[in-house]
Amino acid sequence: MLALNLTVPLSVDFTRPEDYLIFIFHILFATSSALLAGSVVIGIVRTRALRSQNRFIFMLNTSISDTLTGCSVFYLGLFDVQEGYPSRNGTHYILPSFLGVNVLTFVFAQFDRYLAVCYPFFYKRHVTRGVVIGVCALCWVYTYSILTVQSVVPVASAAQINAFGVIVLQAIVAVKVLMTIKLYMIARHQLSREAPSSEKESKKESLRIIVFVVICFLVLWSPSFINISVKYVTKTGMKFRNEATNLFAIMARFNALSTPALYIWGSPALCAAVWNSVWSKAFKRRKTRVDSTKKGGGQILSIAQQCGPT
Repeated sequence: MLALNLTVPLSVDFTRPEDYLIFIFHILFATSSALLAGSVVIGIVRTRALRSQNRFIFMLNTSISDTLTGCSVFYLGLFDVQEGYPSRNGTHYILPSFLGVNVLTFVFAQFDRYLAVCYPFFYKRHVTRGVVIGVCALCWVYTYSILTVQSVVPVASAAQINAFGVIVLQAIVAVKVLMTIKLYMIARHQLSREAPSSEKESKKESLRIIVFVVICFLVLWSPSFINISVKYVTKTGMKFRNEATNLFAIMARFNALSTPALYIWGSPALCAAVWNSVWSKAFKRRKTRVDSTKKGGGQILSIAQQCGPT
């Protein structure tokens, strides 16, 4: 009778000094990205003024994805996992596809900002909060519907669908580049003609954030994208032992840390919401616990002095 092995080996065997660095890096990265992106999620959800704005709904969607990406590194980075066809201890691309949700969300967010700046009357009338929430939900449904199809068809067909997905992704990346350039040109021309107002500052802030986020996303994700494309076209490209040692995949996942950081940096309102909703309370709770410990220690010392020899 065959024994079923349910254990998954670690990503490194700790025979070299760099193995310890890789393992520690993934623990720190997973914790940091999950905490930072999760803080953005809580800050937006608990602040009504932010939830009412469409641009923060897009930020919320990507931050949920980034939080899950950070959590996924506890598996992809710490254990011997190789996604692909064939895979080794893989997740059928379920965990890596969180980044795919971000790609789609960024594209729709760019179109959202384009309409908000170029066609403000049409935007206010038709692009409602419900529409934006529906678009964000569509990003998840589309991404994981494709994965569901891939999981039920034969491996050869799944590989073909995956290759088609790479081609679609190439087109999406091209659209992202063109939209980023166009948004930058719009920001310089259109907004310079508007009178100073809070709405103008909001548009400038949202455009600045989306442009910087997309540029950062492309810089970090492009090496992985190019390597995957080369593998499909030439059957070569760089290969790695597993996801934990895949430098290109690590760079792509680094968006889960850089994107929420750029959100907080670019939006004072979001920064204040994150501080008031999460970090201020966490620090206050810790300070209260420390003060209670000191107070308890002082009481114990006082009792000891009273009960000591006279």
